[in-house]
Amino acid sequence: MSPLPPPDPQPPSPVSDRDLVTRLWAGDTAALATLYDRYAPMVYTLALKMLSNPTEAEDLTQEVFVNFWQRRQYDPERGSMGSYLATYTRSRALDRLRMSSGRAAILQRFQRISEASARSPNPVDYVAQHEQHQHLRAALAQLPPTEREALEIAYFQGLTQAEIAAQLGIPLGTVKSRCRQGLRRLRTLLQPHKD
Repeated sequence: MSPLPPPDPQPPSPVSDRDLVTRLWAGDTAALATLYDRYAPMVYTLALKMLSNPTEAEDLTQEVFVNFWQRRQYDPERGSMGSYLATYTRSRALDRLRMSSGRAAILQRFQRISEASARSPNPVDYVAQHEQHQHLRAALAQLPPTEREALEIAYFQGLTQAEIAAQLGIPLGTVKSRCRQGLRRLRTLLQPHKD
């Protein structure tokens, strides 16, 4: 009679989220990779559902994990990591949707000005267009050069934020920050004057 084969080795028990977070914040970046593998599909799916754009969803997924790592705002005592990431992803997606609507409003204003420029204006239209151009140029001129550059590339060259980062050789987060700040300033500067 042959001896019994040795029992199959037990698979290692998975490391808890809490342990991975502790390791990550102690400097073990491999823990971030494990957390990413564990939660990125959920984050991406939620981001895609809200943004309806695969590129934006991928971008947001990366942003969520980078911010999770750098900001260290997650407290395991307050809830599960899955709930934290879902809430954070939802919040960031809403921010992006709000920013997109603001961006769309500014873009529409640019288009109206451009369309108005294409028509042959009568003297009154000419004066109105000239004032709009002056107002827009003045608003753009008031932006810090780095914000103006990011917005001009985005709107006049049509590049995504990731493409802008690659073109300028700066981090994606910096481009996002510059675009966000620039749009806020531009929105304020382009608001109708109140007399």
